[in-house]
Amino acid sequence: MTGLDHKYVEGSPDAPVLLLLHGTGGGPDDLVPIARRLSPGSALLAPAGPVSENGAARWFRRLAEGVFDHEDVVFRANQLADFVVGASADYELVGRRLVAIGFSNGANIAAAVTLLRPDAVREAVLFAAMSPVPSPPQQDLSGTRVFLSNGERDPMAPLASADTLVRDLRERSADVVAHRHPGGHQVTDNGLVAAAGWLNP
Repeated sequence: MTGLDHKYVEGSPDAPVLLLLHGTGGGPDDLVPIARRLSPGSALLAPAGPVSENGAARWFRRLAEGVFDHEDVVFRANQLADFVVGASADYELVGRRLVAIGFSNGANIAAAVTLLRPDAVREAVLFAAMSPVPSPPQQDLSGTRVFLSNGERDPMAPLASADTLVRDLRERSADVVAHRHPGGHQVTDNGLVAAAGWLNP
């Protein structure tokens, strides 16, 4: 098994596999309630962020609040992508639809994997995401689908950065749905309803 601590929960072969990516200080169980609202029968693959920031689990280092260590983002995105590829083989998920579900720091690493490693992640639901890497590679992401839900008053994931992520994805031919809510750094009920409709058209 490619080396990330994780939990795996079996699910219906007819439902998408959900890759759950927690926020800063979280763990593999954090997004299970969200996953069950989005797709109750899905198998769940929930790794733990491998980076510790003062004891809080994260997916990559940052230099300050909102200032990412971009070299580490790329390294950790590839680490996570390799884990997904390995786990898909180990749990016999190859060929199944896999959708990353991320919140905050987890949404940012999911966005990075989506931009950098389409071999690992082709679909993602991102809550409170920001642009994770400046000038991502110019690769064809047609066939990639991304749903983003961002708060208009989110001090931690400013809309300008979220808009940059949307632009980067669309410029590479990804299919992007950008949902907005009036709140802050959170997952909202209407965001979940919209995401569930996107996930299960």
